[in-house]
Amino acid sequence: MLDYRLVEAVAAVIREGGFERAARVLHLTQSAVSQRVKALEDQLGTVLVVRATPARATDEGRRLLAHCDKVGLLETDLAAALRPEGGSDSPGADAPGIPHVPWTTLPVAVNADSLATWFPDAVAPFLLAERALLDLSVDDQERTHLLLRDGNVAAAVSTRAVAVQGCRCLPLGRVDYLCLAAPHFAAQWFPAGLTEAALCHAPAVIFNRADEVHHQFLRGLLPSAASFDHIARSLPLHYIPSSERFVDVVAQGLAYGMIPLPQARQHLADGRLVDLAPGHSVPIRLYWHCWGLRTRLLDALTQHVVSHAQQVLAQE
Repeated sequence: MLDYRLVEAVAAVIREGGFERAARVLHLTQSAVSQRVKALEDQLGTVLVVRATPARATDEGRRLLAHCDKVGLLETDLAAALRPEGGSDSPGADAPGIPHVPWTTLPVAVNADSLATWFPDAVAPFLLAERALLDLSVDDQERTHLLLRDGNVAAAVSTRAVAVQGCRCLPLGRVDYLCLAAPHFAAQWFPAGLTEAALCHAPAVIFNRADEVHHQFLRGLLPSAASFDHIARSLPLHYIPSSERFVDVVAQGLAYGMIPLPQARQHLADGRLVDLAPGHSVPIRLYWHCWGLRTRLLDALTQHVVSHAQQVLAQE
């Protein structure tokens, strides 16, 4: 049987990225946290935390963290089931008429474009109704499922259509990415359209080095693999890892880039952006992955995210 005081210490060190910050969160001394982590490692016979800056989990530590999160959700369900019906004004209440109910943190991975558009509206009703806190990890939509697979999060918005082992996978909808530029940028760099010569010289912007949307667009646009390879080797690129600033860079005429339609719609209507390749959007299909473990909070979060996404995202 695991001693959950020790498990809690390991989880805090991993989440906070160090022993000192974990000590502040747990209201313990740094020495006490270190002793607890070492005690659990000795008990299990394996290293759980890499002592680096920041501290990080080993593979065994990630599995322990996922286990700890699942136990926390199950304990939340149990506490709710044991709580008297209609109980209020219990000792330790946070405010008059509001019973003291512990907060539960749900770690979730989401891509930056979803976070900048539809995701906050999807989770807002859930957060207003539940005693829940979100711990969001932001990564490219092609990589968020890896955080779920490694046990770092309980759920993820991803482009992966196949469920991660031990998890559920539900379709959310489609986001169309358009190749856009400011009108004066288009006139300067693409007076004859998206020719191969112009594409080799015009500065583009992508989110980060894991972002494949721009390259997907070029593969679908160009007549041959040789043309794509030639342009890909020459392509001048800005890397802007912020959805909001990404759009600003394009709207200011500093580069052209692939922008999701929900972010682009008003700019297109205002004439601040123009579509450089009408009819050549890149459809990105999104899915909600979450633990197969059925708990009330995780089920409620899933219901809110999926139902809202299916209302606001394009459906096949």
